[in-house]
Amino acid sequence: MNGQLFISLLNPGIGLLFAAAFFLLWLNRREAYVAYASAAYVATAAAFLIQDVAPALPMELQRLPANFGFLLTGMLFAAAIIKRYALPVPWRAMAVTIAISMAFFTWFLLVQPDIPARIYSVSVGAGVIALMIVRALWPLDKPHLIDRVLFWVSALSAANLIVRPVVILTFSGGFDDYVGFQQSVYWTTVQFSQAMVSIAAAISLMVAVAIDIIAELRQQVDDDELSGLLNRRGFEAKAGAALRRSADEGLPAALLIADLDNFKQVNDSHGHACGDAIIAAFGAHVRAVGPDSMIAGRIGGEEFALLLPGTGIEAARRLAEAVRTGLADACGDQIPPALTPTASIGLAANVPGTGLSQLMRQADEALYVAKRSGRNCVRTFTPAPVLLATA
Repeated sequence: MNGQLFISLLNPGIGLLFAAAFFLLWLNRREAYVAYASAAYVATAAAFLIQDVAPALPMELQRLPANFGFLLTGMLFAAAIIKRYALPVPWRAMAVTIAISMAFFTWFLLVQPDIPARIYSVSVGAGVIALMIVRALWPLDKPHLIDRVLFWVSALSAANLIVRPVVILTFSGGFDDYVGFQQSVYWTTVQFSQAMVSIAAAISLMVAVAIDIIAELRQQVDDDELSGLLNRRGFEAKAGAALRRSADEGLPAALLIADLDNFKQVNDSHGHACGDAIIAAFGAHVRAVGPDSMIAGRIGGEEFALLLPGTGIEAARRLAEAVRTGLADACGDQIPPALTPTASIGLAANVPGTGLSQLMRQADEALYVAKRSGRNCVRTFTPAPVLLATA
């Protein structure tokens, strides 16, 4: 194998390896954006093989499918990145860009042969598609480093596709034929830069897929499937962090602990399916009436905790009453008509230096008071008075 053939097989080899890797990821994670990434690397491998390895056709017609493959690569990879963020993919705009680019390419191939003009028509078209990624990701929050990496890889790819041809062709001049083109500095930079961009883009997107998988696993560990709220582990982790932030910022916070009344009797009399329906309805009801900042979890069989960062005691009491009084309606026709589920709620407000465990103990004490008061009510924790010694 001579050196030129090795270089020619470099990009197809990289493309096929990454296509296989993304396909294996897709088999275990049936997300559309992973499939788009795999298809993008298949397209780039095919395009380079047609361009560099396949036999020449009359009038250089093999250039048409090769360059269409390059543009299709850009479109599929743009779709992969944009779809990962659950944004609408601009299929129509990308298709129009490819059509215009290929129309110019065909003109400068068959009607008015001009190799530099063909380079510009394809490079600018692919660069415009890369800019669509930049435009889609620009307004988004980028909480993870990998989000910023994907953005900048897309921006650098656009610059590489649009600026590099202009700079190199300006200083190196044009080409009379494809023999000179394939032995030129320009084509060498294409082979090298495309390999680097392909590797950077693939690794970045693979890391993004790994982060998404880890986030899903963490969510499965922290979430309670029946109620749709956090489980105890997830609640304590997130509520503890939120409570510390509130304390650092000097903001109030309140904690509600709710317990479904006579829940064992409900299960014994109406079956566990009925009890499960009440738990699911309670979780949906809490999510509907609670503020966005609320952290809610199912911390026991029929016991729930709601942390309200930045909320004072009066607003917390109003929410507690809304949760309590709306429970029966939230259950609707999911339970027998004769059954009216109720909940008792204990409420505690944080004071400087109060940690989550102490706040939960205080809310628990208030909950016990609510139970002893006849259930189906809200009670607020009241600290015991401090007796001062007098002379």
